[in-house]
Amino acid sequence: MCGACTVHMDGTPVRSCTIPVSSADGRIVTIEAIDTRESQAVQQAWIEHQVPQCGYCQSGQVMVATALLTTNPMPSDREINDAMTNICRCATYHRIRGAIHHAARMLAA
Repeated sequence: MCGACTVHMDGTPVRSCTIPVSSADGRIVTIEAIDTRESQAVQQAWIEHQVPQCGYCQSGQVMVATALLTTNPMPSDREINDAMTNICRCATYHRIRGAIHHAARMLAA
């Protein structure tokens, strides 16, 4: 439910705790392996907006934000809210949304 374990499976964010290992072979990209323009922009925006507080959910949040910007390079607040279903125990949702908008602007430049 929390989304902290989010990975990309065939480019789509999924929660790894719900995926059988047998169906994941060769189809998973984790936070440690993701290296795209979108992921780099998201990570930079996360730093600039000081998004993390406790850090527990951040890898999952970054993975979902990266997938969102890969498919929707200029999302609205509503599209961000709809995509970002991971739970943040520290409630940094406003910083997350701001960082996603910032990353989108960096990618558009």
